[in-house]
Amino acid sequence: MAKFTLYHTDGCHLCELADELLVAAQVNFVAHDIMDDEQLISAYQTSIPVVKKENGETLYWPFDELQLAKFIADN
Repeated sequence: MAKFTLYHTDGCHLCELADELLVAAQVNFVAHDIMDDEQLISAYQTSIPVVKKENGETLYWPFDELQLAKFIADN
């Protein structure tokens, strides 16, 4: 089961970069397109990409591999 969720939308180049960082860090995550849910659109439309832990803690863009590694390690 994934411990992290990447909130994104198709065609978002920043979201693609975040996805690449997660894959490179070998993070077990699910990608969730915010366009599938009105509440997610409202919550994240101006802040995607967003990585969220199971416990609700979030990492908002911009972040780099070091910031992502720290966020993951704090899990």
